[in-house]
Amino acid sequence: MERATYEIIDDPEPFYGEVPELQGVWANGKTLEECRKELQSVIEGWIALKLRLGHPIPPIGGYVINASAEPVSIVE
Repeated sequence: MERATYEIIDDPEPFYGEVPELQGVWANGKTLEECRKELQSVIEGWIALKLRLGHPIPPIGGYVINASAEPVSIVE
């Protein structure tokens, strides 16, 4: 979320936010807080979809998310 940028646009929900490193990730809201919450939800859904489809996730602020195509047991 610290990589997000925000601006005010001419819209009934004037607060607009996006994460430039994540293509297609944006949200808007009536308040800045509403916009931030919606953006958080959009980011989570975007990452989940990318992982499900096996698409890479670009590094964000030096952080990398890697996923294995092989099932991994979480029970020992």
